[in-house]
Amino acid sequence: MTRAPATARTLLASALSVTALLITAACVGHDRDVPRALPQGVSEPPAEPSPTPSAPTPSAVTGTERTTPVLSEDQLKAALITEADLGPPWTAGQGAALWRDGMLKATTDDADCGRLLETLYTEEPFGAAAGPSASVTLDDTEDDTQLREQIGPHRPADVERELAWLAALPEKCGSFRATTVRSGTQTVEVTELPLPDQAGDARAALRMTMTGKTPDGTPTRLTVDLAAIRVGEDTITLTNGGLGPVRPEITQAMAQLAADRLAEVARQGRLRV
Repeated sequence: MTRAPATARTLLASALSVTALLITAACVGHDRDVPRALPQGVSEPPAEPSPTPSAPTPSAVTGTERTTPVLSEDQLKAALITEADLGPPWTAGQGAALWRDGMLKATTDDADCGRLLETLYTEEPFGAAAGPSASVTLDDTEDDTQLREQIGPHRPADVERELAWLAALPEKCGSFRATTVRSGTQTVEVTELPLPDQAGDARAALRMTMTGKTPDGTPTRLTVDLAAIRVGEDTITLTNGGLGPVRPEITQAMAQLAADRLAEVARQGRLRV
């Protein structure tokens, strides 16, 4: 594995510290400006009168209607975070991390805790998207961690129910035992991961840590952050995990950026209707 220069990691930490300060400052303001840096392929529209509200768009979910236009796959892709947002040593993903099958394929006696493990493995807390979707996988080649973002539409009522379930898991599944496919029995701890109050319209996040030993006695430690965010009638699922250091400030900063970017793409989409 090629290690990134120490200066690159220092610059990333500094950038994330600045991002955290900006987020904190934004939270105390009455109105929060969307960052001026727009996704690639998305340009700032000229000033124009407020458009007449469009009629509700039929949703992909039977029996429901959207109050905003459905975003296309290209628009959703434009809203995704990229390796440029993180900088070195982050690069485009090279496939699913090996620890996903080795440790997240696990069982436990408690239904809610078992469902959490399944959610972390599938990375779909809201189930399959009800329309066009987009995703991106990014790898930290120095710390051997992987970050994945998924965007897609879901019914707001269903999303709120799932967010409430996720928010309750640190209390329901604070500590439990799980049997993995390849790494034996592991001790699992679940804690709350605070997200910025301005990240989307609703949000929930947690951190799962799995520790133990493989059958041959090798110590194991897996950490996975899971952040779920609703932006209007679309959702963002963000996972950040690995066997090395998993920095919560990266999860928090990227959750804020992802929510802002999706909101901006949706706003421009409405202006062009």
